[in-house]
Amino acid sequence: MMHAAPSDDSWLSALVAWVVSLMDTIGPAGVGLAIALESIFPPIPSEAILPAAGLAASRGSFGIVEAIVFATIGSLVGALALYGVGAIVGVERLRRLFDRIPLMSGDDVDRTVGWFERHGGQAVFFGRFLPVFRSLISIPAGVVHMPVWRFSLYTVLGSLIWNTTFIVLGWLLGEAWPVVEQYMGVVENVVVVAVVIAVLWFVVGRVRARRRST
Repeated sequence: MMHAAPSDDSWLSALVAWVVSLMDTIGPAGVGLAIALESIFPPIPSEAILPAAGLAASRGSFGIVEAIVFATIGSLVGALALYGVGAIVGVERLRRLFDRIPLMSGDDVDRTVGWFERHGGQAVFFGRFLPVFRSLISIPAGVVHMPVWRFSLYTVLGSLIWNTTFIVLGWLLGEAWPVVEQYMGVVENVVVVAVVIAVLWFVVGRVRARRRST
């Protein structure tokens, strides 16, 4: 049986402890369930869940291949759920919504759709390596109705690389895997800051453009 006490009282340590207990109870399926939830709810960090799965594999709770397979299945299930949300919303509804949002317009949707139709496969694949975007990239794929088989292929390929990397890392580190926890927030913080800067840059640019046009 696995037993891992959280290293502190943070919500992240509590989450990792819950995931460990879940894997303790239902085995590698717990890895898949946790990663499916991570794919739908970006605040849940796979960078913490996957090394814990590797630790479980190193202890013999289940095989490392099982952990990778179930994690990748969970990634696909979660991604398909958000793809479905995007498909339900569709381009027309999104265009009408953007027309009601200040500083936005339906033309922004058209440009985004055009870009995604040209680079969607690469966006889905490389998006699996970026915190937050790993989840959100599935929604525009559904909006533009990217073929499900193509979306699934790129999702599985990107997720397989990501999941394997962190599960193997946890397996190699063994009991020392919490070392990863000390650094995994750095990349996420960098991405969040970059997104905030990009949003502010966009807003400032739009405001200036509106002032010039009026």
